[in-house]
Formats: sequence, C-alpha cells, structure tokens
Amino acid sequence: MLARALAILSLSCALSILAQPASAVVGGVNSRDANGTRASTVRVETSRGELCSGAVIAPEIILTAAHCLMDGGSISVVSLDPRFRARRQPVIAVLPHPSFVPGTTPRTQPGTDLALLRLAQPLPLDIQPLAVGSYLSQGETVTMAGYGLSAEDNKRTARRLRETQLVNAGNYTTQNTVKVAVDVEARGETPGAGACRGDSGGPVLRGSSRSRDLVGIVSWSSGPLKTRARRICGGFTAITPVSDHRDWIATGSARLLALGADGRSEEAVQPQVSSGWSWWLSR
Repeated sequence: MLARALAILSLSCALSILAQPASAVVGGVNSRDANGTRASTVRVETSRGELCSGAVIAPEIILTAAHCLMDGGSISVVSLDPRFRARRQPVIAVLPHPSFVPGTTPRTQPGTDLALLRLAQPLPLDIQPLAVGSYLSQGETVTMAGYGLSAEDNKRTARRLRETQLVNAGNYTTQNTVKVAVDVEARGETPGAGACRGDSGGPVLRGSSRSRDLVGIVSWSSGPLKTRARRICGGFTAITPVSDHRDWIATGSARLLALGADGRSEEAVQPQVSSGWSWWLSR
C-alpha cells in the first residue's frame, strides 16, 4: 500500500544514507515513440563530464535540476530528431531558482532544485514544449523520462532516452519537501523502476508519455528498502513539483528570452548566489 510505503520511507535510515542525484531510468523501457517523451526531453551535458536530463518548456528554454550545473564548465543540450538521432546546441545562460544553495547535495538542499537554461537558438520544430501543470496528487500515476543509467553498475547504459510509469507516494521532507514516486508494483520496498544517475532534471509528466503536462522535475533517487545490495536506484524517485514555482518559471523564462544571442542584455540582472560561484554563463 502507498501509505505503508510512505510511512516506511519517512523512518528509513537507508534512504538518508543512499540518496543520490538521480541518473538514468532503471526498470523502464527505451523511448521509441517519436511523438512521446522524445519530443520534450533533452540531455544536458557539461564540459566537465556532468550528465543530466531536462524538460523543454519553450523552443529556447530548458527546465532542469540546479545541482546538475554546480561543477561549472560550458553546457550543451542534446535533443533527438524524430528518427532518434542526436543534435547538440550550446547553452548561453543559466538561471537557478533564487532559493537554491550551491554546495549542498540534492537531499540536503534547503532551497529549490530547479534551474532554467537558455539556448543559443530555438530547438527544431519537431520538439514540442511542455506546459507547466497543476498540483501533483498522492496516488497519481505519472511518466518520468531521462537519459541516465539503465543498469546502476554499467556506465555504458547512459545517454539513451528511457521512460517508466511511477506512482506518487506523497511528500518527503528533509531540508526541503519533495514528492516521492515509486514503482507501481514494488512500491519502493523491493527493486523496481525509478530514476538513476543521469536522470536528474528529467521531466515528470501527468499520465502517459504523450502528455504535455509537466508536473515535476527529477531531483534525486535512492535504492529500495528491502535489498541486500547497496543501491541508489530503483527504489524512490524524488521529484521537485513545478506547480509551486509557476511564477518563477514564467518570469525567469522571460528574463532569459530577453537576452541576445550572445547571452547578454543591458536589462539582464545577474542572479544573487553564494560567493565564489557564477551562475550566469555567457559564451
């Protein structure tokens, strides 16, 4: 039962110890529908080797997890054409949520693990931006997608778009509050489907993979409660709900769209972040 799974989750030391930034979908399937998650999910990569996923919310704007960008370096986004061939575009500006605190882990993050990316050029017309959806209810079935690992101990399984259906088990609170989704059958107690390394920033959609209703962004994952092996995937998928941040997403997107193709604007104001880290990237 979902209520039982959530109760176990709130008391579990294993979750606190093993929670990690989410990577690729384990227990899911390869995305093959050209009109499904392919049309709204991108790969986010940095020149320092960080791999994450992202949700397209406008032709030039990507919503992802802010923790994916903490290592710095140049950033690019890879989309797939209708034949699932990769296309790369540079990112010219990054805008984290104002409450995000660099230097923390996703699980200990006291702020909001979201960031907006501005591309140098609009994505091709075969990409279909997502609409920011409404409140994500407990017990609701969702589809998550990402480019992370499909096998936790095999790095070669990353960079392929995969998806799976999960059930929202409710809220989980550490330093902030996220939604936690679990495998429809395993319920997070035994190994099942869920996020893994590389899935952070990926979209969580209401209903089917063809939905354009974005209800959340993947933040971190943990292994199942009942397993002998140490796992960080296939148990619980932590989701940052987007409905609470609709105004910031709209105003932040407008700020980024006001930039020129070089990522600069006289009216643009750099975000206020911790000293020693520059989030406003222009290349």
